[in-house]
Amino acid sequence: MPTPEAAPLPGHRGARLAVLDPATGEVVDEAPDQRPDELDAAVARSRRAWPGWRADPAARTSALRAAADAVETAGDGLARLLTREQGKPLAESCAEITRTAARLRYFADLAPRTRRIDDGRPVHSEVRWRPVGPVAAIVPWNFPIQLAAAKFAPALAAGNTVVLKPSPHTPLATRLLGSLLAAVLPEDVLTVVTGREPLGARLAAHPGIRHVTFTGSVPTGRAVAAAAAGSLARVTLELGGNDAAVLLDDVDVERIADRLFWSAFRNCGQVCMAVKRVYAPARLHAEVVDALAHRARSVTVGSGLDPDTRIGPVSNAPQLARVEAVTRQALEAGARAAAGGHRIDRAGHFFAPTILTDVPPDSPVVTGEQFGPVLPVLPYRSLDEAVDAANGTGFGLGGSVWSADPDRAEAVADRLECGTAWINHHAELSLAQPFAGVHDSGVGVAGGPWGLYGNLRPFVVHRPREEQA
Repeated sequence: MPTPEAAPLPGHRGARLAVLDPATGEVVDEAPDQRPDELDAAVARSRRAWPGWRADPAARTSALRAAADAVETAGDGLARLLTREQGKPLAESCAEITRTAARLRYFADLAPRTRRIDDGRPVHSEVRWRPVGPVAAIVPWNFPIQLAAAKFAPALAAGNTVVLKPSPHTPLATRLLGSLLAAVLPEDVLTVVTGREPLGARLAAHPGIRHVTFTGSVPTGRAVAAAAAGSLARVTLELGGNDAAVLLDDVDVERIADRLFWSAFRNCGQVCMAVKRVYAPARLHAEVVDALAHRARSVTVGSGLDPDTRIGPVSNAPQLARVEAVTRQALEAGARAAAGGHRIDRAGHFFAPTILTDVPPDSPVVTGEQFGPVLPVLPYRSLDEAVDAANGTGFGLGGSVWSADPDRAEAVADRLECGTAWINHHAELSLAQPFAGVHDSGVGVAGGPWGLYGNLRPFVVHRPREEQA
């Protein structure tokens, strides 16, 4: 994302943005490629809608419940459009829509608590909570509906209005979602804007925005933070991960292989908290590679609309190019593809599910975030070596430890430098739990009550205690 000083947005009023089906390369539909003045008008409308929305918590609860109902009613059509523009299997799109409705219901019933402070002074001190103001929600292409709801549901529940910008690769389902919710929410409480960069940079830097919540890459997250700093807006940044799965020496490889595989390859590996590296004991390394490679070779890859498909295409051409590049770099440096390792020769953005072995530990596919259907499996000789390697990148979103002894695994998990650690599974989250990373994986907290309070500011009221007669 360019910085706020980037050149004005290109195009003219009525400019359109073509959206491609990653399974075919064909145009699905078009979305508006909006101008700076159109974005300014959207923020202005959001600001005007804010006083009325913040004033009535009971009305907000009813509106968010109605929003959840609207999402469920439109579920099949919304899911099909999501698959066409993003590529994921239809079953995964349906799950994304279901979770979106559940998130709206969860936050509809969540409210901040007033707190009385008694510090011995002759005053009553009470901490109340107020919304921060219009929120900018900037969302990536891997989970466009679910991540949008993860941002706007708590913001709306807190009494803020939201201007939502989806990725230019996946604006269609988000625009449909916006139109569905416009029928049940007050006017301009939730506004969807679409277009190429620097639209997002302008939104992040906009003086009418009081909180910027963003999910995406580390470099773009830094640009968002710099842009928001100009108006001292609050930022919440979820900047991806390079999650490690550490297998202990007592693990039953065949028993965990399916769970481990899908922890890495769901949504074609395009999940911020997917397993992106596996560390296996040296004596089990070959067995782990074989088990994962067998699944990679046998899984059905195809269009997300095909009911037999388990892994769809890479979502867009730039990401496919990145997946190809990091895989090629690893192979040229001495790695071996136990499965896959190449693009599939057909229309669309298909890359064969890939298991890499003999990977140099300093390869970009290990140290970076491949964000695609490629998984390196690395051997270790001591547990300290494995933990050091797991903690050895700049990321810190999640991690997992796999063992026949959950207590032993938990002791190792406690040594991982990350926001969430799982035992014998990976990347499962409750709506009620916090979600945050450390280091380069982000700033701020999403999820549960923490997500609600991230959209509020404290307001303290003091009053004298009545004198005793």
